[in-house]
Amino acid sequence: MADTIWLPKLSDADGPKYLALTRALRESIRSGELETGAQLPTVRELAWQLKVTPGTVARAYSLATQEGMLAATVGRGTFVAASAPRLGPTQALFVDRDPARLQGKVDLRAPILPDVGQNAAIGAALRAIGDDPDTNWVDYPSQQAELPLREAICDWISERVLGTMTADDIVLTHGGQNAINLIFMCCLRGDRPVVLTEELAYPGFRHAARLSRAEVVAVEMDAEGILPEALEQACRRYGAQVLCLTGEAQNPTTGCMGLARRQAIVDIARRYDLQIIDDDCYSVASGSVPALRALAPERVWHVGSLSKSISAGLRFGYIVAPTGMGPTGRLTAQHSFFALSRPVEAVVLHLLQSGEARRLRGLVQAELEERLQFTVNALGAFDLGWQPGLQFIFLRLPSGWRASSFCSHAEAAGVIVRSADEYALIHGRAPNAVRVALAGNVPMARFEEGIMRLARLLAQPPAELMV
Repeated sequence: MADTIWLPKLSDADGPKYLALTRALRESIRSGELETGAQLPTVRELAWQLKVTPGTVARAYSLATQEGMLAATVGRGTFVAASAPRLGPTQALFVDRDPARLQGKVDLRAPILPDVGQNAAIGAALRAIGDDPDTNWVDYPSQQAELPLREAICDWISERVLGTMTADDIVLTHGGQNAINLIFMCCLRGDRPVVLTEELAYPGFRHAARLSRAEVVAVEMDAEGILPEALEQACRRYGAQVLCLTGEAQNPTTGCMGLARRQAIVDIARRYDLQIIDDDCYSVASGSVPALRALAPERVWHVGSLSKSISAGLRFGYIVAPTGMGPTGRLTAQHSFFALSRPVEAVVLHLLQSGEARRLRGLVQAELEERLQFTVNALGAFDLGWQPGLQFIFLRLPSGWRASSFCSHAEAAGVIVRSADEYALIHGRAPNAVRVALAGNVPMARFEEGIMRLARLLAQPPAELMV
């Protein structure tokens, strides 16, 4: 399909050009000038026609896409998706697990934990708390009753260098994604706030930003994460309020931010009064390098959960809030869901106080370490990013491959992986790479078979496959 001929007039528009272009898109779509299904000009073509920068067009396209009026497909272009903005989310947060699609395939997209006894331990905890005659399951949950669990969380994460921390700094949440949403509620202000993320980032950041009516801007990164000079430029240009990153175990690249880089990021955040969300959900239990919160306890929100160490089904997460902001975080949680679900609170407290949580975490790490060792040995001839204890690898594809074509060929060979494109913003940059999860729910023999299929596929030039 050829590009639609569409050229709005921006010469008399007030305010930033990208907002004027966004308004022009809305008006043209609502009026019918741009019909549903019409393909828009490319970013560079429209930028040249309007005599603006490609970044201006990309931001306008991104805003209209977030509103559900446009849809962008890698390799195909940008299309009109609807005649009016849609309220609420427009994309699913999690990957599709359609049984029909997965029939006979090895799904290595999601780092699901192996069952090393969690089901039995959680069942035992439920029976124990169910037999307690003093437990009140009828009344609303209370944040005051959460204090023992907040104290237990301080002990659970005591091996991390997070700076001075007490139970008063802890906010309990229903998972890590819920924690990010709560932090945005605490920090974002204005009609269209700006959130900064890494060029490749956990998609949940942008989904949470959309719920808060925020614009997301990607910041250039390298192997250690966000580049300080690019971050400072973005702060000056956009007046951002929150920076989202993963300092310890970057998702999807597996990178780890060094101490000097962490300090540089913190210094810039202080100059521009930027709040920082450090997503630590994937990290292993211990770490000797000071976390971002230890370096800037007045502005870093440290997010963790049990989803990547014990159980994703519990939906339990926590925030180590900036110093003095714990009460604000808990008040925001209270306005959102009163307090943590009482059964979840009781089960997690039982697991932590009994020592079961630490035992299960060790067993999970041992099995995932075995899968990681096999994967690195099988794919070691290629450009891999990985960390001990991390539940996925980042595979940079050999010359000649495109991520989309590799994913297609891998699925045809019976293995499903995630393209790096899924971690980039619309019209953002993504390398020719895929993320491969260690997928603890896949039996070990099937997992090894899937990895070896990827190894054989990588060893064949694309030209030999496209016959």
